[in-house]
Amino acid sequence: MSDSRPDILLYTAPTMNGWKPLIFLHEAGIPYELAAVNFARKEQKAPEYLELNPNGRIPTIVDRGNDDFAVFESGAILWYLAEKYGRFLSADPKERSQTHQWLMFQMGGIGPMMGQAMYFQRIARPNGHDDPFAIKRYVEESRRLLEVLDGRLKGRDWLVGEEMSIADIATYPWARSYFWAGVDVSGLNHLNAWFARLDVRPATQAALQLPKPRPAVFGAGDTEAAAAANAANYAADKTKE
Repeated sequence: MSDSRPDILLYTAPTMNGWKPLIFLHEAGIPYELAAVNFARKEQKAPEYLELNPNGRIPTIVDRGNDDFAVFESGAILWYLAEKYGRFLSADPKERSQTHQWLMFQMGGIGPMMGQAMYFQRIARPNGHDDPFAIKRYVEESRRLLEVLDGRLKGRDWLVGEEMSIADIATYPWARSYFWAGVDVSGLNHLNAWFARLDVRPATQAALQLPKPRPAVFGAGDTEAAAAANAANYAADKTKE
């Protein structure tokens, strides 16, 4: 009997990294099965999940069409999907390299820096650890990185080439969450125009509603309540210090 299930089984959650493969799959129109990972129940630390992703983070995919091959790390997942489906990654060697460069720029810079800006403001400070030096450092570095993006986007619609690539897909959910990181994007006109182009793409916006919507990350809805709930999820970590 043939397996009628889609090739891609995606384990993810509504976070900046977690949205990346969702955006790819929706934009490419690729069928997939969604397995939402519940952080409150620490499902990402379950032994069966750690067999797929030893780092105990999301997202992870399992490619049933390739002997149940597992891929973890969001950038690696985008790269794998791009090669598997021939989407969002140019065949031209130079353009392909540029796409990988900007993908690594997100993975090594924007993600970690904005993630720390979020952590010290949204988690550490509400739980009794206020570190103005760390907040200033990470917010300012995040702003600098967004300025780099703004410069790159001057005179172009996308980070690489004439169409959206995995570099745009990787960068958008992080850069667009500037509100949650407390970063000012005023004056970054090219970056804001890029946001606007992605904000109106139905497939991208549909992906951001999964596994459940988190509008507060992008400055919409009841942001104060969402921030309090987010901080409360990590309150127990304070007792481990």
